[in-house]
Amino acid sequence: MKKLNLTWLALIALTVTILSSCQTGESKEMTSEPVLAGENMVDISTATSDLDLNKLNLPQGFEIDIWAADVPNARSMTISDNGTIFVGNRHEDKVYALVDSDSDGKADKRFTLASDLRMPNGVAFKDGDLYVAEVSRILKFPDIESNLGNPTYEVIYDAYPEEGHHGWKFIAFGPDGMLYVPVGAPCNICESEDEVFASITRIDVSKDNPTPEVYAHGVRNTVGFDWDPASGNLWFTDNGRDMMGDDIPHCELNVAASAGQHFGYPYWHEGSVKDPEFGNAGEGQSAYVQPAAKLGAHVAPLGMRFYEGLMFPSTFKNQIFIAKHGSWNRSKKSGYTVTIAQKSGDQSIATEEDFITGWLDDDSQEVWGRPVDVQELPDGSLLISDDLANVIYRVTYKG
Repeated sequence: MKKLNLTWLALIALTVTILSSCQTGESKEMTSEPVLAGENMVDISTATSDLDLNKLNLPQGFEIDIWAADVPNARSMTISDNGTIFVGNRHEDKVYALVDSDSDGKADKRFTLASDLRMPNGVAFKDGDLYVAEVSRILKFPDIESNLGNPTYEVIYDAYPEEGHHGWKFIAFGPDGMLYVPVGAPCNICESEDEVFASITRIDVSKDNPTPEVYAHGVRNTVGFDWDPASGNLWFTDNGRDMMGDDIPHCELNVAASAGQHFGYPYWHEGSVKDPEFGNAGEGQSAYVQPAAKLGAHVAPLGMRFYEGLMFPSTFKNQIFIAKHGSWNRSKKSGYTVTIAQKSGDQSIATEEDFITGWLDDDSQEVWGRPVDVQELPDGSLLISDDLANVIYRVTYKG
């Protein structure tokens, strides 16, 4: 009889525990554990690419591999505190999250966080939330890593211009906590009445009704920027105008040391080339900020990052990696490289050298890859997105 009573007591205790747990509202949604399942998840652990990486040239001691294959139109990237990589699209309509769940140095899960978006190129991560830039809207995906399998978003701003020409955006949070959002010129070359065009704006997304302010003027089309870890200055790439010939103007690397500066467009290009159509409408050359470096004509520099990791040799510390997407209408193609720019002081570049070449065959002029963005991983390795090859590469240093 004692055994029977003890059994019943145990069952009653278990029942009370289960009921108590239900009544407290415990559920999967309330935990901080990432949701790593859902119809939006694809296993890419066995995804392969037929790219011949032996065609790529890197400095001695460096190696390159495919970190993630089957990432359609992989464009701008950002990283979460836990190492999740978020990737935007320009020619497609999706935003992805990539997870290396077994820590083997390659992504094995791809989550589609949203579809049917308009050029969702820009992605930024802050305080657990993912921010995505379409042409005219800024979206917020709350507590994204806990909801990878069931993501939702809210529109926090929807009044950026609708123009699609240079309408895709790179976005990032600055040291001031503001979200920096560029608005490209709605043309190859034109003078816009609205000052928001050809600018970099910033917006306080913590406010209920945020309103952008223009931070930098005269910026034709930047698709990559970062803040100098030493000085705090904003550095950004800018794509030069077309239809002035193969060799002018150069694309630029610029430094914005303070708000309100003007970088020349549409009046001056590469600092010293007066625009034949709009040059006389502006001021003299000295009225505009000169570029920190001229990067080459039509090379289309996009993503750039200061390297802060420990994996690469110490000479790379706080230097700038730049992804050059490559020309689209030059008679002989240029770009299609990743370069490293060595700083000289806080606002100038001493040298720029090739870091990776080989996506362009100079003799045949055939192109098989176009680097878009660079993103450092916590271990100091470097990711490079490629929207032509639909992959993300990983560069490591073996010594």
